[in-house]
Amino acid sequence: MNEETEPDDGGAETPERLRRLASRALGRAAAQADRIITEGLAEADAHRWHYAVLATLAEFGPASQATLSRRTGVHRSDMVGVLNTLAARGLVERAPNPADRRRNVITLTPEGSARLADLDALQTTLQDRVLAPLSPADRALLHTLLDRLTAHHGQAGQPPWPA
Repeated sequence: MNEETEPDDGGAETPERLRRLASRALGRAAAQADRIITEGLAEADAHRWHYAVLATLAEFGPASQATLSRRTGVHRSDMVGVLNTLAARGLVERAPNPADRRRNVITLTPEGSARLADLDALQTTLQDRVLAPLSPADRALLHTLLDRLTAHHGQAGQPPWPA
């Protein structure tokens, strides 16, 4: 049997020195959270980038593709595809920027606002699934500690997934 076919032992046979590494535990927890969120959004025919763009437009208002890319962490080359999907579903609209007709301004539609409300509810459910073993106080502490780590390493305000 190789690593890919062996059953997961939950870390029981992981060397102690590896189990003591906070960075390893953090990475494993992040991978599990990523799987839960990705699968949950996929069941709703959504993607984390869809949610990020809709949430950004709802909070900050109309924006250029470049601004959306910067605010969401979605790479500029991927943003076009994300916006194409959202526009095809009637969730966002593209219109020429009146100040520079070569650029587009992206706006959230009423349908996009409704979809965002549905995805907000789903995110609440998924976050509860990810954080199920933690009390509300533990969840708040975890968030505070993760924000502190992120700020220390220069990524404050950046999305928690790779661009």
